[in-house]
Amino acid sequence: MTRDTDLPLTGLLVVDMSQFLSGPYCSLRLMDLGARVIKIERPDGGDLSRRLYLSDTEIGDDSTIFHAINRAKESLSIDLKNADDLAALRKLLESADVLIQNFRPGVIERLGLDYETVRNINPRLVYASISGYGEEGPWVKRPGQDLLAQSRSGVMWLNGDEDQGPVPFGLAIGDMLAGAAAAQGILAALVRRGITGKGGHVETSLLEALIDLQFEVLTTHLNDGRRLPKRAGFRSAHAYLSAPYGVYPAADGYLAIAMTPIPRLADLLEMDELAPYRDDPSSWFTARDDIKAKIAARIATKTIEEWLAILEPADIWCAKVLDWNELLESEGFGVLDMLQTVKRDDDVTIHTTRSPLRIDGVRPSFTRAAPKIGEQNIAIRKEFGL
Repeated sequence: MTRDTDLPLTGLLVVDMSQFLSGPYCSLRLMDLGARVIKIERPDGGDLSRRLYLSDTEIGDDSTIFHAINRAKESLSIDLKNADDLAALRKLLESADVLIQNFRPGVIERLGLDYETVRNINPRLVYASISGYGEEGPWVKRPGQDLLAQSRSGVMWLNGDEDQGPVPFGLAIGDMLAGAAAAQGILAALVRRGITGKGGHVETSLLEALIDLQFEVLTTHLNDGRRLPKRAGFRSAHAYLSAPYGVYPAADGYLAIAMTPIPRLADLLEMDELAPYRDDPSSWFTARDDIKAKIAARIATKTIEEWLAILEPADIWCAKVLDWNELLESEGFGVLDMLQTVKRDDDVTIHTTRSPLRIDGVRPSFTRAAPKIGEQNIAIRKEFGL
């Protein structure tokens, strides 16, 4: 287990007023780097993600997603409609280094906890705001939910085959990327504070994070006459990449093949039928559906291991497509040591992931599970005189 004193954010206090995914993901990243995170929750139900179920699995009366994203945090229940509770929260902010909030625009102002107000309480505070679509414009009051943000971002037209229509990602990528962007901004603001002594306001949104995710392909779009991307009609894996880039069914599973010159692949696969495309690189894109269909038919004739034995020694970029069980049982995953077990005093035990970062060669590890609503109320109020 990593000692708290070994981590770069040890000693920093984060007050997390956010809920659902984007803000809590941001504070999770900061917690894994050593920060102490006090989660502010409603007394009657807490963070709404406690009831956001990814499956029918519930642990300790909370959803698995809540446990995954709130491990090792502390919970202070605050009634934001109660004047005494609001006063206690303001007093806590006097000692905080970071505040994170993802209320809809306008809500935090009505609570009297907007940045301009809070920086008068604590000028050194780094204040982070995450919204759905920014702070102005026609979408401001629209629900900042991940699927809806994906829908407005254009990203759905990059997934799936050309005849499928828009295909959403199977993950809440807007939430997670916005949380990661906010964490990056917070860390930069903390560095500046170390130089100037002044805090600052970090702002991002799900939409901005999703636009940034697409920076490569959007740059292409903006500089080639604004032609819309055209996905492959057969086993598409990237709207802007030519054959053979894709995933192909083999005799006993699926094989991914990345960027590879067609002549090289044709020789290794012993495919004379690719001869018409060998010396015409432009056809690798314009005829990619035909090329990929031919490759697929050939890949289907052998097992994954048979193909890997041919392609990997030739330095072809390829990989077996693993499901989660295969991943978890693999040596490549095992050496990363990315799983941990966290526990709570009420005998709740959660098997979950660890930080994706190693600090000085060590991956941070924590043993505390996500808190019950207001679990640390007494201790926190006593410590800060709330």
